[in-house]
Amino acid sequence: MNSKEKQDFIEGLVSGIDKTTEIKTRKSMYIYTTVPNKQDDNKKKHIERGWEIDKEFKTITRLRIKKDNKHLLVDRIWSLFALLGFDLLNQNQVINIPCDKTDRSIFETFNILAKDKESIVLVRCESASVNSKSNFKDKLELLKQHIGEVKKNINYIFDGAKLKFKFILVTENFAFQEQDKLVLENIGGVHFDEDIVEYYINMHNQIGIAARYQLLGSLFFDQEIPEMENKIPAIRGRMGGHVYYSFSIEPEKLLKIGYVLHRNKANTNMMPTYQRIIQKSRLDAIKRFIEDDKGYFPNSIIISLDSGKRKKLEFQESNNISSTIADLGILHLPKKYRSAYIIDGQHRLYGYANSKYMSTNTIPVVAFENLERNEQVKLFMQINENQKAVSKNLRNTLNADLLWNSENYLEQMTALRSRIAILLGEDRASALYGKISVGEDKKVITTQQIDNALKKSVFFGKVSKDKIERQSIFYKGNLDYTFDKLSKFILKSLDFLKDKLEIEWEKPDGIIVINKGIYAIIMILSDIIDYLEKINEISERDNINSIIEKTEKYLLPLVTFYKNINEDLTSTLKTAYGTGGDVKYWRTLQKAIREQYTNFNPEGLDEYLKKEEKIYNTKAFEIIREIEIYFKSDFREKLESYYGNNWFKKGVPPKIGEAATLLMYQKNREIEDENDECTEWDCINIIAYREIALKNWQTIFESFYTRPHEKKMAGGKDAKTSWMVRLEKLRNQNFHSYYVTEDDYSFLEQLYDWLILKKDDAYE
Repeated sequence: MNSKEKQDFIEGLVSGIDKTTEIKTRKSMYIYTTVPNKQDDNKKKHIERGWEIDKEFKTITRLRIKKDNKHLLVDRIWSLFALLGFDLLNQNQVINIPCDKTDRSIFETFNILAKDKESIVLVRCESASVNSKSNFKDKLELLKQHIGEVKKNINYIFDGAKLKFKFILVTENFAFQEQDKLVLENIGGVHFDEDIVEYYINMHNQIGIAARYQLLGSLFFDQEIPEMENKIPAIRGRMGGHVYYSFSIEPEKLLKIGYVLHRNKANTNMMPTYQRIIQKSRLDAIKRFIEDDKGYFPNSIIISLDSGKRKKLEFQESNNISSTIADLGILHLPKKYRSAYIIDGQHRLYGYANSKYMSTNTIPVVAFENLERNEQVKLFMQINENQKAVSKNLRNTLNADLLWNSENYLEQMTALRSRIAILLGEDRASALYGKISVGEDKKVITTQQIDNALKKSVFFGKVSKDKIERQSIFYKGNLDYTFDKLSKFILKSLDFLKDKLEIEWEKPDGIIVINKGIYAIIMILSDIIDYLEKINEISERDNINSIIEKTEKYLLPLVTFYKNINEDLTSTLKTAYGTGGDVKYWRTLQKAIREQYTNFNPEGLDEYLKKEEKIYNTKAFEIIREIEIYFKSDFREKLESYYGNNWFKKGVPPKIGEAATLLMYQKNREIEDENDECTEWDCINIIAYREIALKNWQTIFESFYTRPHEKKMAGGKDAKTSWMVRLEKLRNQNFHSYYVTEDDYSFLEQLYDWLILKKDDAYE
C-alpha cells in the first residue's frame, strides 16, 4: 500500500459530526435516493427494480427501498460500535484491505472497521433469511493465511500505532458449527450471533457509552490498559478463608477493569455466570439520587480481582502501622480488561457511568483475591438471599453451574436437569430455541417446568444423597456422558415433532409450545423410553440414533392428535391450570398413543381415566375447606395487624358483623360448656370475606387478593374479587348431587396453588 492508497483509505473513514449523521442513516430500514421529476424513465426503472415513492416534491421525487437482511445487520453493528465510542469507522458497506505482499490487487473484504485510541476491530457479517447451519470454514481458512498481512497494513495505515486488534465474525440465523469455531479460534477471532449483538445493544440502551467496558473486557480479556493509574491505599484481611482488600476508588477506574458476568447468551463461554441484567430504571434512579439529591451509598461494592495465572496481587505493606488482624498498604490493581468481576453492586457502579461525579467521587469496595467462579456464584446467592429474591428461573440457571461438581448425587441431578433446560432454550438447533426463560429472560416456557418433567422422568435412574441406587439407559454415573446423550435425544425428538407440526408448533396462541404442553411431551418421551426398555426394544448398548429411530414410531400418534385436535379439547387443555392441568395434558397424550398402540399402557393411566370424574367432587370439597381455613386465619391476621384490638369493629362491615354476632348468639345458646362456644369470627362465611376485603381493599387486601393475571383488569375491586363469588357458589352446592366440572376443579386447584402453596406460576 503506497501513500496515495493510504490517504484514500483514511479519507474513507468517518468521525465526529459525520459519524452522528451516518448513525441516523444506518438506523433507517430504507435506502433513499432522489430523481428529478423530468426523468420519468429513470423513475420508472427504479420502481421496476423494487423502489417505491416516499415523497414527491415540486422538482424531485424521493424514492426508497428496503435494505436487505445483511445490509441491515451491517448497519446495526456499525451503529453499535459508533455509539460505543469508536472514533473512526468505514463509510461504505465493505472495506477492502490488501493482504498479499506481491499482488496489491488481492484484498480481504470486511464490512466494518472500527478504531478507537487503543484498539481496532474488523468485522465480517454473514446473514441468512432462515435458520441455517454455518459453513464458513473455507473463507476463514483463507483469512487465516492473510491475517498477518492485514495487520501489517493496518499498522502502516495508522502510522505504527500499537493498537490492540480483534476480528469478529457476526452471524444472523446461523447455528455455528464446530469446524467454523475451531478455525475462528485459530485466527484469534471471536463469533457474535444476533443474541450477543442484542445484548450489547441493550447494554448501551441501559447504561450508554459505559457499555463499551463490557465489550472491551470481552474482546481484549487479559490485555493491559495503557496509562492506567493502578496503585491504591487498601486494607488487607481474611474472611471465610479468603484474602480480601478494602479500599475506596473512583467509579471511572473500576468501570475500566470491571466486568459483570451477566447470565446471558453473550457470556455462555464464561460459565458459570450469575448476574441479573442491569435495569435502566434503577440506573436512572441511582443517577438522580447521586446528582440531584447528593446521595451516596455507604455499603461496599463486592468484587473479585483476578491477578491472572494464579499469581497473588501485588500489595506493599506499610512499615509504619502493624496489626495482627489486618495489614495497611498499597494495592496494585491489575491493569487489565476484565480483571475485576462485579459480584454485588453493579447498579451502584454503573449508576455513576453517566454521572458528572464518575471521576470525582469514590465508592467503597471489598475485593476478594482470585475468587473461584463457583465461589462467586455462592457469594452472589448468599447476598441476594436476604435482598431481592432470586427468581426460580435464575436459581435453576445458576444451579447448572453451582452444583455440577457437587459430591451430592441429588445436587448433581439438579445441575444436570438445569443444564439440559438451558440447552433447550439457548441452542439454535433446538425446537425450543428462544422460547425458554433462561436466567431472568421472560419467555413462553419456564426452566422450572422443564425441571419438573425431567425430575419425574425415568431418564436419570434413581439416586440418593450419597449413592446411585439405579442406573438408566442414559445415566451411568457420568454427568457429561448423560448430558451429551440425553440432550441429543430430547433435541432430536422435539425437532421431529416440530418438523411434522411446523404450523401448529409456531402458532403464537398454540397448544404445543406452552408450559404444560412441553411438560407433557417430555413426560411422554420418558414413558416411551420406559416402555421400549420393558419390551426389550432398546438397551444401554443402543446408540442414540437407534433409540431416536425407535422412539419416533410412538411420536407419530401425537402428530395425528395435534393435527386433529378440536376447539373444545384445546380449550380444556389450555385452561386446565396448576399441577392437575399438567397431569391432564400428559395423560391425554398417553391416551392418544395407546389408541394406536394398544400395548402402550403407562403406569397409572387406567386408574387416572377411571377416577378422573369421581375424584373432582371429593378433592374440590377438600380444597374449598382448606381455603376457608386459610381465609379465617389470614383475614384476621391482616385486620389485627392494621387495626389492633378493635379489628373486628373497624374492619368488618356493620351488616356482616351484626349477622355474625346474631349467628354466634344462636349457636352458643345450644352449647352448655362455655369452652366450646364460638366467636363472631367463627360465624363468617366465604362471601362475607369478600365484603370485608372490599371494605379494606386498597389499605389491606388489594396486593394479596388480586390474582396475578388480573392486576391490570378493568372494573376495580368488584371485578378483581369476583372469583370469591364463584367460590361461594361452589361452596353452597350439594356435593352429593352436584357434579364438579373439570373447569370448576381447575378453578379451585389454581386458587389453591396461588393462595395456599404460593406458587409463582399458578396462573401461567
